[in-house]
Amino acid sequence: MPLANARHILVKTKDEAEIIKQQLADGGDFAALAKKHSTCNTAKSGGDLGEFAPGKMVKAVDNVVFKKPVLIVHGPVKTKFGFHLIQTIYRT
Repeated sequence: MPLANARHILVKTKDEAEIIKQQLADGGDFAALAKKHSTCNTAKSGGDLGEFAPGKMVKAVDNVVFKKPVLIVHGPVKTKFGFHLIQTIYRT
């Protein structure tokens, strides 16, 4: 079974996610921005979701983590929790 390690920043609005994504594109630090802006309890660890298998996250997050290129910030991805910026660190 494949495993992946990813991190994310979760915010309430698409506009907020777009602003943070631009800050990342301009060289912003992912972990620092996660700690500052993310509404998820992973914020304190820089948005780190740890290592997980397919099916452990909501489908929209799984689709990014297991199908999109690694080390690129994807999103905003809308879920029932809000809007995510997602970066897959590695995938086995």
